Amino acid sequence: MTAPTVSDADPYSHRRWTAIGDDVVLHDGWIRVSRRMYQLPDGRVAEWHMFGGGHSVGVLALTPEGRVVCVRQFRPGPDRVVLNIPGGFVDPGETPVQAAGRELTEETGFVSSDLCHVALAVSASSTGQRHVVIARDCRPTGVQQLEEFEDCEPVVLDVADLRAELRAGRMTGTSSSGAGGARGVLVVLGA
Repeated sequence: MTAPTVSDADPYSHRRWTAIGDDVVLHDGWIRVSRRMYQLPDGRVAEWHMFGGGHSVGVLALTPEGRVVCVRQFRPGPDRVVLNIPGGFVDPGETPVQAAGRELTEETGFVSSDLCHVALAVSASSTGQRHVVIARDCRPTGVQQLEEFEDCEPVVLDVADLRAELRAGRMTGTSSSGAGGARGVLVVLGA
């Protein structure tokens, strides 16, 4: 058997799946779900369902005292009220850092002039990208502006209390699909 050819640009190119045809949209609502067919390197064909599209942002918001600004809200997935970091979609024409500042203020009323993009995360079954932004020196000097179906209660926690919430599973975004959410906070906080 001959060894696969390895490209210098992509040493794993021999393992890449090849998309067959166009994606088929199965649902196009708040979240898009589509089906994509792939041909695997060994010739088999696989059907893959994906969700999302576009960019979103999660904000690790820190007060001058080093406390973490979060939001408590009902989330349909877990079907309960949970804690999470502020965040949302990056609007057209916006950078992830601009979106982080906007989402932070809209959801919590906190404002930061010290925002730094620190990570880009992708999910195995999503066509979207999740950005992580750290916002320092956050202060409650803005006005909360919730969208029609948002129900965000701003919550400010000490790092130890946030770690306890994360470990107890009371935050969303702790699965691999929420890499830019609570899971990212775990990494940054060393929890």
